[in-house]
Order: sequence, then C-alpha cells, then structure tokens
Amino acid sequence: MDKNHLFETASQLKQVSKKAAEEYHQKAELLITKMNTLMLDRPDIESLVGKNNINMMKDNHANHVRFIASILKNHNPDVLVDTILWVFRAYRSHEFTTNYWAAQLNTWIEIIKDVLSAESYTEVYPYYEWMQINIPIFVMVSDEKLEAPNSLH
Repeated sequence: MDKNHLFETASQLKQVSKKAAEEYHQKAELLITKMNTLMLDRPDIESLVGKNNINMMKDNHANHVRFIASILKNHNPDVLVDTILWVFRAYRSHEFTTNYWAAQLNTWIEIIKDVLSAESYTEVYPYYEWMQINIPIFVMVSDEKLEAPNSLH
C-alpha cells in the first residue's frame, strides 16, 4: 500500500451534505475545546506529543477542524491526502509520536459522535474512519519523505 492507495480510497469518500458541512463548521470551537480538554487530561500526553509541545498540539487541533471543515464543504481527495501526509511529517519532526495520531483520531470520533447530530455524524464519520484506518500508510509514506528530506519527490 502506498500513496496511490490513499488517493484511491480518499476518492471513494462521499461529499457530505451542505447541512452536515455547515453543522461541523458551526460547532468548530466546541469541537476544538472538547478535544483539547480530553487530550490534556491524558496522563500520557507528553509522551505522545513530546516535551514542550502542548501549544503545538492545540494549534494542530484547531488547524484540523478548520481543514476538515473545508474538506467537508468541498471534498478534494488530492488535498486531503497531501495535507495529511504533510501534517504527519511536520508534527513527527517535532517529536509527535505515531501513537498520537491514533489517540487523536479516536478522540475526534468520540467528540463528533457526541457533538454532531446523528445525521451529520453519519456523513462525517467515514472521513475519520478513513484517516484512522490509514494511519499505518500515512506513517509509512511520511517515513519515506522524512528519510529523504532533500528529495524532489
């Protein structure tokens, strides 16, 4: 499995309804607040994000919600895959562990189930499931880029 697999599977995600995209966008601050609270309550948070990276983690959560809101409004598989790969490389280079992504996505899923209406959750959840399922591929592909920082590809 490789980057092409990510593009193919991301292309199978369905565009959510305007209503679902708007609800996610309208509840952005609540999503971010709940995420930060739950992640900060974890006793292992520093081992997941690295020393002195709590503010970077909070920034990631805010950026995540803004990015997903834009993807939900205008599904673009290429942007989705390329951005997630960039995020994996960027944050891992700052000591975020691969376990952080699993913990983060599990928490996002809990939060969107709690915060979004059942109808919106049903539409949005496949994006989070796709990200969660593909963590190993994101790690593998981003590892290739981390090992070749001067590569043109």
